[in-house]
Amino acid sequence: GEFLKKHLKVDRKLKVVCDFANAMGSYEIASVREFFDIIPMYEELDGTFPNHEANPLKLDTLDDICAKVKEVGADFGAAFDGDADRCGFIDNEGKIIPMDLFTALVAQDILSENKGATVLYDLRSSKAVKECIEENGGKAVMSRVGHAFIKNQMRENDAVFAGELSGHYYFKENFTAESQGLAFIMLANLICKSGKKVSELVKPLQKYFASGEINSKVADVAPILAEIKSKYSDGNTYELDGFSSEYPTWHFNVRSSNTEPLLRLIVEADTEAEMIARRDELLAIIRK
Repeated sequence: GEFLKKHLKVDRKLKVVCDFANAMGSYEIASVREFFDIIPMYEELDGTFPNHEANPLKLDTLDDICAKVKEVGADFGAAFDGDADRCGFIDNEGKIIPMDLFTALVAQDILSENKGATVLYDLRSSKAVKECIEENGGKAVMSRVGHAFIKNQMRENDAVFAGELSGHYYFKENFTAESQGLAFIMLANLICKSGKKVSELVKPLQKYFASGEINSKVADVAPILAEIKSKYSDGNTYELDGFSSEYPTWHFNVRSSNTEPLLRLIVEADTEAEMIARRDELLAIIRK
């Protein structure tokens, strides 16, 4: 409990809606609860999850909390998953904060006190995340997907923080392990320090257009990857996790699932029109 308290730098009681999903989330922030005006949802522990599945990655599970944040005029909302190792955050307008952009928000708070520190970001993230880390004096290092890889890479790079697109946030001071409580506190700190609403903090990060992760079932991964590699070899390419290629106005990553015959694609571009065109061009190769 003291661990969370020593990171708290708020100058007022923020109003926060917390969706505990009838699971462990309420324990996660118990020690700092008195410093916030918490409006709880689904707090009683109930393993049958009567209200919704405890999984903030399923965005429809966040409908209730989005509505509640707007209704009560909260500063932000936090939706904990079943074992409280992932969290989805909602801005003051009741909009979901994309999890890659949330990484950039936390990085801003951490870097304000650790200039020059290394922050890892998920290779599926928006280009805005890397730019934000660098603008705030940090060293941005791309990481592959999966907590075992991330934790190793954090140790190798002596990184202070890592964020993953699935809503996992890892902190050096928590032994490179996840801490939703810390992520929660750092968002609160940033609101107080900046004097801005969360929506105002997120807005400058929303400058590109991303496809989101698109899964395609394929019979054989290898020939499709080979064709994509040869077609897009003229970009800045790397194979940290699957295959990525970066161009001046767009970039993509395609990687195979470790567990099933799936290819996962993510595309981001400076304009929506280009993102759609590139996405469809790549999906045509993947799905033909």
